[in-house]
Amino acid sequence: MREYLLTLLITAAVTYLLTGPVRKFAIVAGAMPEIRARDVHREPTPRLGGIAMFFGLCAGLLVADHLENLNEVFAKSNEPRALLSGAALIWLIGVLDDKFEIDALIKLGGQMIAAGVMVVQGLTILWLPVPGVGLVAVTQWQGTLLTVALVVITINAVNFVDGLDGLAAGMVCIATAAFFMYAYRIWYGYGIEAAAPATLFAAILMGMCLGFLPHNMHPARIFMGDSGSMLIGLVLAGSAISVTGQIDPDRLNLFSGSERSTVHQMVPAYIPLLLPLSIIAIPAADLVLAIVRRTWRGQSPFAADRGHLHHRLLEIGHSHSRAVLIMYFWSALIGFGVLAYSVNSASMWIVLGVVFLSAIGLVMLLLPRFTPHAPRWAQHFVPPRYRRYPEPSEEGEEAGTESGEASTAALTDATTASTAVAAVPGVNGATAIGARTRSAKSRKVRI
Repeated sequence: MREYLLTLLITAAVTYLLTGPVRKFAIVAGAMPEIRARDVHREPTPRLGGIAMFFGLCAGLLVADHLENLNEVFAKSNEPRALLSGAALIWLIGVLDDKFEIDALIKLGGQMIAAGVMVVQGLTILWLPVPGVGLVAVTQWQGTLLTVALVVITINAVNFVDGLDGLAAGMVCIATAAFFMYAYRIWYGYGIEAAAPATLFAAILMGMCLGFLPHNMHPARIFMGDSGSMLIGLVLAGSAISVTGQIDPDRLNLFSGSERSTVHQMVPAYIPLLLPLSIIAIPAADLVLAIVRRTWRGQSPFAADRGHLHHRLLEIGHSHSRAVLIMYFWSALIGFGVLAYSVNSASMWIVLGVVFLSAIGLVMLLLPRFTPHAPRWAQHFVPPRYRRYPEPSEEGEEAGTESGEASTAALTDATTASTAVAAVPGVNGATAIGARTRSAKSRKVRI
């Protein structure tokens, strides 16, 4: 575990330290597109954050190659090299798209080529776990098609959900944490070496997301762009492909008997083999709904719009930060719920806990305008939106104290700015995009 934590920390540190210089480079290079109708942010923000994430990936793999316990992953498997090759190709396509806005079909073709590069170097699906049957071998063509399909779906699912500050990186990090715990349990707890590459990929992916998040939280100073969203989507898919079909039920020693009866009895333990599909359940659902919605309107499936799940959360009145936290909550509930169910499927407490947390999530969705207020002793430790401002009194107005005037002026400016934003067509609610109280000069992008 120490080697994985060291790899994670170095990956996060490299990503974090490089994001600042990459932001300056993106501004100089002009990778700051104009605000589009579907965008939520109000100020031009540089992209190309995927550059820092890619170098974080390279640093994580380099460090892992020099660690004693993780060096065997590179010696016994070609999967790390395959992942790096596919990641380099998809990252290059993303960088070009962030700068020049290449066509969607060209990006789709690049995603397929990147998946094919990984398949050629050995990172492919060889077996599929089928409940009641066991491990079923797939042909070369079947494995290639399944691998390419999983990579393309995962990349586009992550890319589609990248619409709010910190949303994609946070959701992928939470989901990958659940996947890491499962893969590490299989590798260390049961001694199955085939799960070691997936565990390493998950640790590196968490480091990439954690290192980039401080720069990407609302209000974001830099976006990861397609160079980042497609990159983390490919790494997530690579982790899934690496572990799928590599687990022998007889080696888990959960049941006795033949492999057929073992697989039939331990169906819940096989759920995490499809865990990557569950941890991107929300992005995948958003992807399917977007395709259906656009084709129903007679549009291209790749046509951008403001109908994604995070856009709908903003439309019903949730603030930017709360919408992101709600998506985090559901991502964690699905990922860790499946993980807990795989560990002990016979426990009714796990099912009841998931149901209870789901109810809490529904309540959060139905209370978009509820704003908790901190007690008086914590006023100086919470963001301004959670503070209680005293109502102006007649005595206070007559006295004309500096504190009362400053407070009233701040509230007036915020109300005026919010009204102006709400009057702009295409902006969904003042709570969705809160007005900033900065001056016009401070709105310029700082290098």
